[in-house]
Amino acid sequence: MLAKPAITLCLSAALLALAPLTATAQQDTAMTSPSTATLSAKQSAIPLIAAAMAVSDMPALRTALNRGLDAGLTISEAKEILVHLYAYAGFPRSLNALGELMKVLEERRKRGIEDAPGRAPSHPAPTGDALLAAGTANQTRVSGAPVKGPVFEFAPVINQFLQAHLFGDMFERDNLDWQSRELATVGALAAATGLEAQLRSHMNASLNVGLSRAQLKQVAQQLRAAGNAAAAERADAAIAALPVK
Repeated sequence: MLAKPAITLCLSAALLALAPLTATAQQDTAMTSPSTATLSAKQSAIPLIAAAMAVSDMPALRTALNRGLDAGLTISEAKEILVHLYAYAGFPRSLNALGELMKVLEERRKRGIEDAPGRAPSHPAPTGDALLAAGTANQTRVSGAPVKGPVFEFAPVINQFLQAHLFGDMFERDNLDWQSRELATVGALAAATGLEAQLRSHMNASLNVGLSRAQLKQVAQQLRAAGNAAAAERADAAIAALPVK
């Protein structure tokens, strides 16, 4: 593949503009496998979980979690989605959502439903220089080119945190595939206001990890069907702004 020029991010998009991906061999398949025409039932639930979590809508979150678990989402995957989203919605909402998941799982057990536990990450994240190198590679890979811009020159430490922790620590965890992480991210960003630049960037990242435009349009459709018309409109606008690939 030919090298691409570095991407310069505007200030409004820099902090949350890119969703990081792991560099592990297990994740390579998730990133490069051809897109199907439609989202699976499990995939369809992920943006709804994320959208509800991002605005602390606990009744909607409960409904979406049950939908995802019924569709085959494992406990490990459900937990990882809510952990992943702390980077986009904050620790308090992530902690509250994890508490809601605990309640949902307990209620399901009382009804005789035993959800699949799933698996833990297959390996620990690297440390030190190796972690920074892995995170930088992940950041570059999901964006399609090295990332730099005025905001990183103004506050270099923010990119160090992005590369070492967000793109490194978190996305070396392979118990949730790349496409699922992007579906969660776009769902959360679509639900929030004022994050349109980041939403556009993550729609583009979704294409980079193997999701299709048709599947992204289904995300908007799912949000609208769940009663979140504003989020659906923001998602539709972000999809319409995608570059032709």
